[in-house]
Amino acid sequence: MTTATFPANPGFTAPAGILNDRFAVAGRPLSAVTGAEIQAPLIQGGHVRYANLDYGASAPALSVVSAYLNEILPYYASVHRGAGYASQISTSVYENARAIVREFVGGRPDDSVIFTRNTTDSLNLLAGCLPVKDGRHTGEVLYLDIEHHANLLPWQGVPHRSVIAAATLSETIENLRSELRHGDVSLLAVTGASNVTGEILPIRQLAALAHEHGARIVVDAAQLAPHRRVDIAADDVDYLAFSGHKLYAPFGAGVLVGRTDWLDAGTPHLAGGGAVREARLDSVSWATGPARHEGGSPNVLGAATLARATQVIAALDQELWHAHESAIRSFLVEGLQKIDGVSVHQIFSDTDQSTDTIGVVNFSLAGYDAGLVAAYLSAEHGVGLRDGRFCAHPLLKRLGLPSGSLRASFGVGSRLEDAQRLLAGIEELRRSGLGWDYVVDSGRWVPANDTRSYPDWAPNTPGTAGAAPCTDD
Repeated sequence: MTTATFPANPGFTAPAGILNDRFAVAGRPLSAVTGAEIQAPLIQGGHVRYANLDYGASAPALSVVSAYLNEILPYYASVHRGAGYASQISTSVYENARAIVREFVGGRPDDSVIFTRNTTDSLNLLAGCLPVKDGRHTGEVLYLDIEHHANLLPWQGVPHRSVIAAATLSETIENLRSELRHGDVSLLAVTGASNVTGEILPIRQLAALAHEHGARIVVDAAQLAPHRRVDIAADDVDYLAFSGHKLYAPFGAGVLVGRTDWLDAGTPHLAGGGAVREARLDSVSWATGPARHEGGSPNVLGAATLARATQVIAALDQELWHAHESAIRSFLVEGLQKIDGVSVHQIFSDTDQSTDTIGVVNFSLAGYDAGLVAAYLSAEHGVGLRDGRFCAHPLLKRLGLPSGSLRASFGVGSRLEDAQRLLAGIEELRRSGLGWDYVVDSGRWVPANDTRSYPDWAPNTPGTAGAAPCTDD
């Protein structure tokens, strides 16, 4: 196997190579992740270690989590439904996962912990539990136009009101305050950190604002939880949702944590076995607690690995964790800003980029379609990152990027070399142009006459690289 090497980015230099005092903390991964050394084939020949800068979509599993999965997999069996040894172990693992997750987010002792498929599923569940009186919702859901579709679309089926974010975060908070003063708001729905730009919102301040006006708050923490510790009791947050696949855990489990009264009175999310006290031929008595919304056989491995991942993240030295991420982000942003034609995007002009952001950087390159740049970086440099509109169409439109942009995202398994490779690739594109011909196939840019192969066990099906719905216009 031939391995390719890349020169340092000539547009951004760091004393003593890239590992000077400022960036040394990011020279190696903070925590081991599965697949960190996989080799990506290059279109021009040879292989290179895959530079995964797409953590914001799905983060690789922590190595500790992968090992834990292999440990518990032999005991995988039915949950809540078996007297056998393996079933008892699986049930114990599943129920203990609730306590672990509750502790991770600083939950109150009486908070429900409901396992779902993902953040989207969690927020849809909550939408079915909004308070109703005499057949009518008792208030509206208030949300910003910067939200991921997961925290936008579920509320469109109930009484709702949207607020256009202002140029600054401080003005935006005042706009929310003004809307809350009008009354009739039952729930304020906000993101903890933007999946597009990585900007963090002040959830403690927003929770106080919502409660001041008689509303509750739900936080979409899909992006925040993998990068910052959350304490919903200290921040007085009513509901919190996040996903395992973004928190270094496989198997597609999510979670909703929050106050029980709405959840116990709401419409059961999945009508089926396990969600009932008693079922009759034409009526049913529903259970309360998490079981009410967890109909069917639960994803025990997903819940278990999610819980194990939270333990690993909780054990990180927070100062080192944030320094590692901040070093990579600073290196990348400063490097991108030195390259002619590159624009780095943010929502609020008053965001402190050094403290109020997570490991997400959004940018575009003048004269190039974002999808083409992503295909080029993958094929010619072994760099994986996201392009498109990131399931946040209203936000991309307001940022003046209706056809999409590029997003580099990283986490505990990342290293400074990944960012350096991205910068070198962009610099080479500006200097020399594309090194290969590219065509659009099923809505996505791909290398023409691509002869690279997948591993023997992976199907290489034509057309499967097509554009995702959140990318299309």
